[in-house]
Amino acid sequence: MTLHQGAKEHLRQFVEQIERLEEEKKAIADEIKDKFAEAKAVGFDVKALRRIIALRKKTEDELSEEEAILATYLHALGMADSFDEAVLEAAE
Repeated sequence: MTLHQGAKEHLRQFVEQIERLEEEKKAIADEIKDKFAEAKAVGFDVKALRRIIALRKKTEDELSEEEAILATYLHALGMADSFDEAVLEAAE
């Protein structure tokens, strides 16, 4: 199967645009990595920061559903009471 000249040009443009976007994505990923390194350098916990960012992306309904599933699983494993105490202590 061969492509006519117009389709070849169109394909080339798509490939070049995607390559440019991939380069931009890598540059942004590097900047994010640097920000996390800066935060760590001044004493912030990067794992906690990542979790906070993930939580901020979720809706209240998504958060409620996630908490309900977590509570169900903890209860099934017999961990609900100790988990509740640990969460309350951490919040203080």
